[in-house]
Amino acid sequence: MNLRPHASLGRVLDDLGGTLLDLVLGDGDRPGGIGGVAIHDPLDEPALPQHALVLGVGLAEPGEVVRQLRTLARHDAAGLVLRAPVTVTAAITAAVEETGVALLGLARGASWAQLAAMLRSLLAEGDVGDAEPETLAGLPSGDLFAVANAIGALIDAPVTIEDRRSRVLAFSGRQDEADPSRVETILGRQVPERFSRMLADRGVFRELYRSDQPVFVDRPAESPDGFMIPRVAVAVRAGDEILGSIWAAVREPLTPDRTQALCDAARLVALHLLRVRAGADVERRLRADLLSTALEGGAAAREALSRLGLADQPVVVLALAVLENGAEDAEIATERQRLADGLAMHLSAVHPRCAAALVGDTAYGLVPVTRDADGERRALRIAKDFLDRVGDRVRAVVGIGPVARSAAELPEARASADRALRVLRSGSGAGRRVAALADVHVEALLLELQDLVSVRGDRPTGPVARLIEYDEQHHAHLVETLRAWLDAFGDVIAASAAVHVHPNTFRYRLRRLAEVGGFDMTDPEARFAAMLQLRVVAPPAS
Repeated sequence: MNLRPHASLGRVLDDLGGTLLDLVLGDGDRPGGIGGVAIHDPLDEPALPQHALVLGVGLAEPGEVVRQLRTLARHDAAGLVLRAPVTVTAAITAAVEETGVALLGLARGASWAQLAAMLRSLLAEGDVGDAEPETLAGLPSGDLFAVANAIGALIDAPVTIEDRRSRVLAFSGRQDEADPSRVETILGRQVPERFSRMLADRGVFRELYRSDQPVFVDRPAESPDGFMIPRVAVAVRAGDEILGSIWAAVREPLTPDRTQALCDAARLVALHLLRVRAGADVERRLRADLLSTALEGGAAAREALSRLGLADQPVVVLALAVLENGAEDAEIATERQRLADGLAMHLSAVHPRCAAALVGDTAYGLVPVTRDADGERRALRIAKDFLDRVGDRVRAVVGIGPVARSAAELPEARASADRALRVLRSGSGAGRRVAALADVHVEALLLELQDLVSVRGDRPTGPVARLIEYDEQHHAHLVETLRAWLDAFGDVIAASAAVHVHPNTFRYRLRRLAEVGGFDMTDPEARFAAMLQLRVVAPPAS
């Protein structure tokens, strides 16, 4: 299997032009597919996929635009998108002609997030599948934009394909022929609430979902602003399940031939929606297998990285885990998958070639970094931002590995991320939610020493063993006293406060533990040995 070819710039303009994007300058028929979508970051040197379409968020000053066009040309980018209206100067025109990077404008009212989501949906970015994708009725399987355009051609009307919640999954061309309500729907990728409420009040959804025939929705006498053209809609079903609906903006009821064509189209859309659903599950499993293979190293790791689009590129490993909170196993498993999908989406906004998947009970992410950047610190920022967005409802932690500059270094990078993650999961990370191994190295070593002690069955020896035995017989709290004294670096006042006793009582216990345990409190080696045994061999009861 190989990465599927991506849509060309011309295809993007055909599908999104007139509604979201306009070609300002440059060649809209530039050959070759767009390799991905990237967001302009003024503070970072771009790490772009081949033939990237770059979203110039915040770019407006002509001099900055010219510099950015020249930078993108060095990375072989396909185009730069700016917020409309775009100021075109002689220097910008010359830069576009010189670099070959097309300049596009994003329509007013559309958000960058909407554009990025639509572009990634259209480009099927990161889709792992056959070089020759499966087709349904002559159209690429799961390509809902192509399906919408085909339906629009059949019934001679601009079309949207929507899910059960009236969210726009895809739309055809010619949307400029519809009314303002349709444009608002596409820009928001959701039918506005006032229109949905009006349709529900008129019983349109009830009639739509009860019938297998198209429903004509005339313009009401007192319609909300912007609803100027009637609609015809048909439900999309798979057996008894309603998958969504098709909506066409028409000026009169459809002819019998076009009505039949729309009914046939609904069955075709159902097949595509089911293929998208099944394909998401298949792709998720395949991506998890490829990611797992890459992390394990060995002969197959390089091929796995290549299929993930990460060959010959330094990456940082992120390891994400959900902290168990007493919930049922099924609930925890669902939460893990939800967070893994959320991490994949978050990382895709950072870099179009990020890869993320759930492997066992840990979600791993691979983040490409530039060779001269501090990739580990960047990954820490990315992980913290993700957890901030997740919030406190889900208790999750992320371990960060060092930069792996080749497939051979990935297993060690993953091991480091896992070691940091284990510390955070154990609660030994001083309240951290994100950490690299360097941040929690000592805690990781202590956990590993505890593993070794557990396997060997080691028990406390020397002074610590004698103090434990004495406490069991006399309830004297001498081990507690020694632990507090060591933790306070010999500060009696602080140590006595920690165990809630008077300093004089604490001093008496210190003298007693020295006598009972034969413990030389002035010997640094004896202090270290006692501290190590108390931390590793005889840790405090939780």
